[in-house]
Amino acid sequence: MADHAHTMDLPKGGDSRRDFLLIATSVVGTAGIALAAWPFIDSMNPAADVLAVSTREYDLKPIKKGQRVTVIWRGKPIFIDRRTPKRIAIALADNTANLIDPAPDSARVLRQEWLIVIGICTHLGCIPLGQKPNDPVGKYGGWFCPCHGSLYDTAGRVRRGPAPRNLDLPGYPESMGYKFIDDTTIRIG
Repeated sequence: MADHAHTMDLPKGGDSRRDFLLIATSVVGTAGIALAAWPFIDSMNPAADVLAVSTREYDLKPIKKGQRVTVIWRGKPIFIDRRTPKRIAIALADNTANLIDPAPDSARVLRQEWLIVIGICTHLGCIPLGQKPNDPVGKYGGWFCPCHGSLYDTAGRVRRGPAPRNLDLPGYPESMGYKFIDDTTIRIG
């Protein structure tokens, strides 16, 4: 019985050594898993060729006042509207309207003359009409979604649903998503 009692009494140093080995093994194992997973995680980053086309420059010189053009950026249609003074006045007057997704015109443009939005309805992803001169634009003068009838105003704000929010801005909400390089050139992305 004396032998049995003796084996039950372990020196205090054995516990701390066992704890150290457990912690060291856990740290080395975690580092090994992280190193093994890194190539997989890094492969999720965009490739260099994708990053090269993620920013595009567009010359705005050929666009006349009142003209709307569509360009493609990251596979999405971008509506560029060179607004007339009348369209700008309507957008500013509508700042105080009862909006589904309230936003002043100044939060949607860098320069009043140019409205640049992603041309995809925020309801189910249809392409709204209003880019061509004979397209229906609805009573707010912006865009009309033929799929379910959403109407957008001259600032791209949704005025009648079912669209839940305004036409998105390129890069929003992280940033405006575009900038003017000079008076007639923009960079999107």
